[in-house]
Amino acid sequence: MKSWFWRELKKPTRGEHVEPIMALAPMANVTDAAFRRIIAKYGKPDVMFTEFVSADGLCSKGKEKLLVDLAYSESERPIVAQLFSGNPEKMHEAAKLVRDLRFDGLDINMGCPDRSIEKSGAGAALIKNPGLARELIRAAKDGSKLPVSIKTRLGYNRDTLDEWLPELLAERPAAITLHARTRKEMSKVPARWERIKRAVEIRNNFKSKTLILGNGDVTSLAEARQKAKETGADGVMLGRAIFGNPFLFLQKCPEPVEGPTTAKRLAVMLEHAKLFEQLLGKHKSFSIMKKHFKAYVEGFPGAKELRLKLMGATSAAEANGIVTDFLASQ
Repeated sequence: MKSWFWRELKKPTRGEHVEPIMALAPMANVTDAAFRRIIAKYGKPDVMFTEFVSADGLCSKGKEKLLVDLAYSESERPIVAQLFSGNPEKMHEAAKLVRDLRFDGLDINMGCPDRSIEKSGAGAALIKNPGLARELIRAAKDGSKLPVSIKTRLGYNRDTLDEWLPELLAERPAAITLHARTRKEMSKVPARWERIKRAVEIRNNFKSKTLILGNGDVTSLAEARQKAKETGADGVMLGRAIFGNPFLFLQKCPEPVEGPTTAKRLAVMLEHAKLFEQLLGKHKSFSIMKKHFKAYVEGFPGAKELRLKLMGATSAAEANGIVTDFLASQ
């Protein structure tokens, strides 16, 4: 994988036609190593990100515990490590680690609304501190020698895209993903994709080569393509649409792909559970899988009853027994 992989993703795929980049959003306790490996197998996006990891933590005694969240397989490439920090020195040090771990890129979270993260000056708090945000980008670039990207929002308490985006563009990141809401709005209002179009206009006015990806409320690849076409965005990042549907990115080609059968979906769910135990069982609670069970098990006869039984499973073996009994009764 070439170091500046983002540009490779924008090459024409059929003649002069360029498909928009389809990215999987980083989501805490969702897009872990087990789930990403399942996605890479059954419907791989153009680029994936790790769950966000504290750069400060990676520079502390807690480093070994956090390294679990930076584990990945070769099947996931291109794979980008997402970090958060409000400390340029810590970001620089952690970025060196990201380079040593042979990631394809480094992404800085500048949009997380978690209050504990904001208190450290990281996440969405950086929208109010563009000077520090720029320092962090420079530190990440210098430490990692990798393409650095940003994930952020339209603003903090209000939409300040016209002031905020130029600050980021000035540091020439490889890509910027914009969640089309402010921090204050969280997910309480519909994503405003017309502002993604404005972001593309700002980028073009600056004659910047930074790629712009939009994020928010997109439920399918067909919708993602339409959003990219309407806004001029270079790509779209999908998040919640992946819940219970590791086949989401199987339709990267425009032709429709027939959805999986119930039996196939349940088989993949069990494969996911087993992989979670193998890769993360020593470090994380199996209860994390329950949110996935809820998403996998819906939309078919008997789903509610099966889902309730799976909520009591404490291991992949137990989940397998429950599903086996369910399928035998159909």
